[in-house]
Amino acid sequence: MQQGKMRMPTSADLMSMWNASGLKSKIIFTVLMIAAFRFGVQMPVFGINNAIFSNIASGNNLIGFLDLFSGGALGKVSIFALGIGPFITASIIIQLMAVVIPSLEKLQKEEGEAGRRKLSQYTRIFTVILAAFQAVIFMVYMNHLPGAILPGINPIMFYISSVAVLTAGSVLVMWLSELITEKGIGNGGSLIIFVGIISGIPIYSSRTAQMVARDSSLGFGLFMLLLIFFATMVVIVIMQEAVRKVTIINPKRQVGNKVYGGVNTFIPFKLNPGGVMPIIFAIAILLFPTTALSLVGQANLPAGWIKNSVMGLTQFLSPDGIPYYIIYFLLIFALTFFYASIMPNMQPKDIATNLKKYGSSIPGIKPGKPTAEALDKILSKTTFIGAIALGLIALVPSVASYATGIKTLQGIGATSLIIMVGVALDLINQVRSHLLARNYETFLKQ
Repeated sequence: MQQGKMRMPTSADLMSMWNASGLKSKIIFTVLMIAAFRFGVQMPVFGINNAIFSNIASGNNLIGFLDLFSGGALGKVSIFALGIGPFITASIIIQLMAVVIPSLEKLQKEEGEAGRRKLSQYTRIFTVILAAFQAVIFMVYMNHLPGAILPGINPIMFYISSVAVLTAGSVLVMWLSELITEKGIGNGGSLIIFVGIISGIPIYSSRTAQMVARDSSLGFGLFMLLLIFFATMVVIVIMQEAVRKVTIINPKRQVGNKVYGGVNTFIPFKLNPGGVMPIIFAIAILLFPTTALSLVGQANLPAGWIKNSVMGLTQFLSPDGIPYYIIYFLLIFALTFFYASIMPNMQPKDIATNLKKYGSSIPGIKPGKPTAEALDKILSKTTFIGAIALGLIALVPSVASYATGIKTLQGIGATSLIIMVGVALDLINQVRSHLLARNYETFLKQ
């Protein structure tokens, strides 16, 4: 081989890299955990007529939306009917509390891995409480549906066992998601939601095809809607990968006869630092009260101001209404800033301190406090643009569904697109990181 030419990797090199990097075992583990989740989705809770609730789920936009994110588990009234929702809601509440409660903030920022483990334990405990609460509400709702509970069942034992099974199922989903995050590829919670959305696509596609077959005039509207979906995915990819690079000047250091440093680098501030998490958290915050109100409102409440108030609030927060989308946009905007504020690698004061410690600086800005203030302004502007863009992207396909009259695909609208594209990009980046790590290992050994 001639000098100066780079040898192209052979299939043997790629297989060696694949095996040595540990990527294969991580992917296999992730697939097995997802298979276990999908198996649990098919296991119904004993004593319930699934067909009754499945018919309601297909005709109710809110329940259908929840069913999409549970991978069909809610419509089947399976042991995983509550899905990952209680865990995500508990995570939101604990993270918000860590901002306002000094002791929890200390655990998060100052006590390292031990503090984060304690916060994780608090999140798990709170998940059990929320799951039990949601299970009770769900079973009260099922009790008011004619024919939903099979005859000849002891009501007390049925309630106790059903609440226990639904709560245990939610905790098991939480455990699977944590295992995927720790030992597999990607974020476990996001991946479980991703799989749930993917599993619902054939159903939504079938409904859309039947609707267009009945009314051929909707064909052009479907074409335009799919075109908007494709354009949205392109914008999502661009936004997920976009960064604001801040140039850093590094000083030269002489150690013995060798000189190190002196090469300019940059700090990348992502346009969308939270990825898909602001979307997921916004949905969880909105759907928790909406679901409770919807389930209570459909129960046989006595006529009066209580029932009217519940029905009014349910309609106000319905995914079909304008107030829902306004609140949804504001939540995404606020949660994007919240995520940027808690990410360890996006803290202006810490970055400024580390730059001053190593003698590095931003061109034209003094080290220390001026650097922290400059970075804070840059981060605020970048996050503001990202938050606005993310909120608008989340609304465009939903508005397009109404404009084109193709509402059967609303369930896999912008929210689902952002989650699917975001999770897919995260998986690709993690796979790339594993392969690059192996590549560097091989380079260092040569």
